[in-house]
Amino acid sequence: MNVHESEKLAGILEGTGYSVAADMNDADIIVINTCTIRQNAENRVVGNLGYIKKLKEKNKSLILGIFGCMPQADGAAQKLIKRAPFINIIFGTHNLYKFSDYLKRALEGEKVIEIELESKVVEGLEVKRTSGINAWVNIAYGCDNYCSYCIVPFVRGREKSREPQVVLKEVEDLLKQGYKEITLLGQNVNSYNGIDSNGEKKDFADLLENIALLPYKFRVRFMTSHPKDFSVKVIDAIARHKNLPPYFHLPAQSGSDRILKLMNRKYTAKHYLGLIDIIKSKIPDAGFSSDIIVGFPTETEEDFDKTLELVKKSRYHHLFSFIYSPRAGTKAAEMEGQIDKKTVDARFSKLTELQTKIGLEIAEKQVGKTVEILCDTFDKDKNTYRGKTENGKIVSFTSANNLVGEFVTLKVTKSKNSNLIGEMLSPH
Repeated sequence: MNVHESEKLAGILEGTGYSVAADMNDADIIVINTCTIRQNAENRVVGNLGYIKKLKEKNKSLILGIFGCMPQADGAAQKLIKRAPFINIIFGTHNLYKFSDYLKRALEGEKVIEIELESKVVEGLEVKRTSGINAWVNIAYGCDNYCSYCIVPFVRGREKSREPQVVLKEVEDLLKQGYKEITLLGQNVNSYNGIDSNGEKKDFADLLENIALLPYKFRVRFMTSHPKDFSVKVIDAIARHKNLPPYFHLPAQSGSDRILKLMNRKYTAKHYLGLIDIIKSKIPDAGFSSDIIVGFPTETEEDFDKTLELVKKSRYHHLFSFIYSPRAGTKAAEMEGQIDKKTVDARFSKLTELQTKIGLEIAEKQVGKTVEILCDTFDKDKNTYRGKTENGKIVSFTSANNLVGEFVTLKVTKSKNSNLIGEMLSPH
């Protein structure tokens, strides 16, 4: 989501006559797109401010803008300007569409601090796409879940879905431009609830079906899914269409029902594993990934062991593990029973060790198989191309021709760490 919003900021800048600076030291305007989901992200913003202050001392006309979730938090914009009065523009996620106006005002000498509290869907923004053969497409904004550890609903606002025909047209336009992969974005794509031009409600499965029927060779991925809203209807749509890859990112967060209840996740470990089983029964070659939070307040060894058990049963291709980070304004930050660093670090290492083992086993079982990948990268240092299989495994291979953006059939010859190495059979 943040990457795509940076593309929109860059699109607006190019639309007003700016171009990308090769080096930050040569820039006329610098915009920091902030994140507030974990403390480390905020710390990086503060660290950058010190360096940019020196640049502004050398270049008095340099414009500095601070955008995104961090200033959207209650009182954060005022704290930022107090800490760094040299900031020219501070604006939040809900008023990105006003950026060109803010820039004009800043260039005229005005200090602009504007935060809008309500999320809204604004169409037609210019986008400077930077993600190669992949194009990001928002289908919804905001979040209604209010997980107890998460600041997102407070900084992103209530959930709003885009109209399905508008999404479909954007996707088709991107495919006409030559993009081979579309990634649908939303804080919770599963709860998508768009209303079409006939006034009919369309859910996420309906949207996937309509996109999948577009007459192009491409893939559609999506993030992020919430297990409580993930439907069999979505699974069936993915099972029916080859351009809907069977790769499922389902953030579990914990394997303990007690912790899941404290997190306000609104599902149980049994429900979650039931979803995994349904997917595996309908799509045997499906790939899975997940998010896990280690060290949530009051987490016991028994709770953590249940998380390890869930990971063992789910058998993820990839796992994104995070140490719990208290966020001011969330319920979890006020809970008693915050876990000490030594205990959390030990649990984190144990989880990482388990997932490394599972990843190696999954990769080893791929050896000898024939797979189709969408080539997305060329590594100059290693002189190899790289792409992902339908179920999310990364495969490297060599070729005398430039195959970035092409679908390629490979035979997997060996595994290295949790990734794969392949031999080209044919491009498509």
